Amino acid sequence: MSGSGLAIAGDRSTGQDVRSQNVQAALAIANIVKTSLGPVGLDKMLVDQIGDVTITNDGATILRQLEVEHPAGKVLVELSNMQDQEVGDGTTSVVILAAELLKAANELVKKNIHPTTIISGFLLAKKEACKYIKKHMSIRLSDLEEAAIINAAKTSMSSKIIGSEADFFATMAVEAVKRVQTTDMKGKPKYPVSAVSILKAHGKSARDSELVNGFALNCVKVSTQMPASIKDAKIALLDFDLRKAKMAFGVQVLVDDPKKLEEIRRMEGEMTKRKCRMLIEAGANVVLTTGGIDDMASKVFVQNGVMAVRRCKKSDLRKIAKLTGGRLLLTLSDESEGESVDPSSLGNAEAVSEEKVGDGELIYIKGCASTRAQTIVLRGANDYFLDEVDRSLHDAMCIVKRTLESNTLTPGGGAVEAALSVFLEHFSLTMGTRAQLAIGTFAQALLVIPKTLATNGAYDATELVARLRAYHSKFQKGNGKPNFKWTGLDLESGEVRDNVKHGVLEPAMAKIKMIRFATEAAVTILRIDDAIKMHQKEDPKNPQRDGY
Repeated sequence: MSGSGLAIAGDRSTGQDVRSQNVQAALAIANIVKTSLGPVGLDKMLVDQIGDVTITNDGATILRQLEVEHPAGKVLVELSNMQDQEVGDGTTSVVILAAELLKAANELVKKNIHPTTIISGFLLAKKEACKYIKKHMSIRLSDLEEAAIINAAKTSMSSKIIGSEADFFATMAVEAVKRVQTTDMKGKPKYPVSAVSILKAHGKSARDSELVNGFALNCVKVSTQMPASIKDAKIALLDFDLRKAKMAFGVQVLVDDPKKLEEIRRMEGEMTKRKCRMLIEAGANVVLTTGGIDDMASKVFVQNGVMAVRRCKKSDLRKIAKLTGGRLLLTLSDESEGESVDPSSLGNAEAVSEEKVGDGELIYIKGCASTRAQTIVLRGANDYFLDEVDRSLHDAMCIVKRTLESNTLTPGGGAVEAALSVFLEHFSLTMGTRAQLAIGTFAQALLVIPKTLATNGAYDATELVARLRAYHSKFQKGNGKPNFKWTGLDLESGEVRDNVKHGVLEPAMAKIKMIRFATEAAVTILRIDDAIKMHQKEDPKNPQRDGY
């Protein structure tokens, strides 16, 4: 029974009880990822039900692997996934900030401040914070040196496993993203990260990874007798089988003369041979197909010195079509109800070769007509290392994409959060309503980022954050130097410094989205004042009693 006298087949909790439960769930999730924040953050090892191991410090990956059952906890998991999709980095920060905002809001509710007042204060603080970042904390990419984009990628990698090789991988990430540049319908440049494929191969060290100016396929040629390398390649891209033709399922052929049976079998083979000859006559010397290639078709290709590769991914062939100027053929049928191959549908490349990489072989397609698809071949000791490098590189490429598209950067190392904290504290004093308390609380909650960074670096967080706030307060009062507003933490020496000068940079968009998403998630959970969890219905045909 609930308080209103209405019978509910479930458990109901209301008011402060449900609010406290939600805050505890959010804090529990934030505490899991808290120690992985920053350049000196630690990794987590996650083992799933079937024993697969994941070693990572990427917030979104950690939370995705956890099977969170609490509804408020699920909101934070979705929040981190949203940040990952929208920006690609900052997934840990957004969860920590959302949990801190909830904790602070809960304390205000206990002091008899109504949740609606807190929510309106938080939303106003979010709006002012985003405005302040755009006006005072953003630097145009054109105002910085060429290395600024590489520095943004290095900042993203600094907390990852490849932090020690950040120079090498940051340059690779920037080159890869710049090469896949396209323009949208409005003429704006776009950088699709999905156009950069990442292949992983065991062996050698991380520094032996390479960016292929072209495409690498994780496949092998059909026969060892085919040429291993072809210059001036004409590539046929097929989305059908090159195997002995068979009747469609359910089709029957009734034969009254046994001699005709052999002729039918011969024709089935001849149909496939004819397709192979058409491709060769059109000038194709490399054939890539998503289907199979049987021994008979393989023999035709070997006799004509053609390299054929089967079981390619359709998505890979689409990328190769963009690169080489070819077309993915779904069938050889033409308008005259016959079969033909148009030579213009073939792609062109300077060289196609099969090379041994690690334990297997890769097909390299180089010297293509455009650079609209790129491949990075990662090298490393084991799967755990390669998977983490893959995730780190993907995050860095997303940061490069966002930096190039938005064209604005902000200093990292807690500089933005400290500046906003000082600004919002001053701003809250101009408010004559109860929202003043909510905005002041929001300002304090933002300091959780620099505090966590300092704590993870084994430094005194209270002292470092106080010094950081002092620099920003001087600048905002007009007493300090202009570069005081770029002051952030240096976690190698435990000091504060000008982070723009030292190349610790992040896209302004990443910070703005982080604050927006974290505030919206906190507000969503703060609005809840009643939770009803229904009991599971028992199946009358199969009642679960006494453990049977």
